Amino acid sequence: MSVFLADDHPIVMAGIKALVTEDARFEVIGQASDGLDAVKQATALQPDALVLDISMPGLNGLEVAERLRRDAPRCRILALTVHEDRGYLRQLLANGVAGYLLKRSAADELIRALLAIAGGGLYLDPAIAGLAVSLNATPQSPEVTVGVDLSPREEDVIRLTASGHSNKSVAAALGVGVKSIETYKARAMEKLGLRTRVDLVRYAVSQGWLAV
Repeated sequence: MSVFLADDHPIVMAGIKALVTEDARFEVIGQASDGLDAVKQATALQPDALVLDISMPGLNGLEVAERLRRDAPRCRILALTVHEDRGYLRQLLANGVAGYLLKRSAADELIRALLAIAGGGLYLDPAIAGLAVSLNATPQSPEVTVGVDLSPREEDVIRLTASGHSNKSVAAALGVGVKSIETYKARAMEKLGLRTRVDLVRYAVSQGWLAV
């Protein structure tokens, strides 16, 4: 798995790089110390994963994630941060970030987090996983509906979608067309009263579907 690193603190960068390179399953193919360079290099290199510091000069992590969702859509982003903040978590999940890891947990959890997102899952640091359940819905979003009966196919689709899979990859995994996946997902979201990715992640965490 090719990994790109972005952090503006040299000591942190060195520590993260050492952790990743110690594991033969990963290869560090580049690194950047500011957001603009991270976008430029990651777009060119198209890594499998990006370990991304949220607080960087040039562009912050939120802006980097937003740009790479367009320019490197196959890159799985693991946000690395000191912030245990609901607002950051909400914005990052909304921008398609696949993992949220606190820097204080990196020594113990980094490899686990990378393996989780490599497998198509969503990783949330155990210290903040509860925030995903308690994220306040937006004024336009209803609370998650519980006790709704989904069909087995609807549940499969919504589970894979919550884990970060695209409609195309869900269709390939289940052996059906993309249009059918879109229909199943829309139907399940409507049944559950979900409107956004954040709503979906809240529900998935509450069901114990995600690697937290």
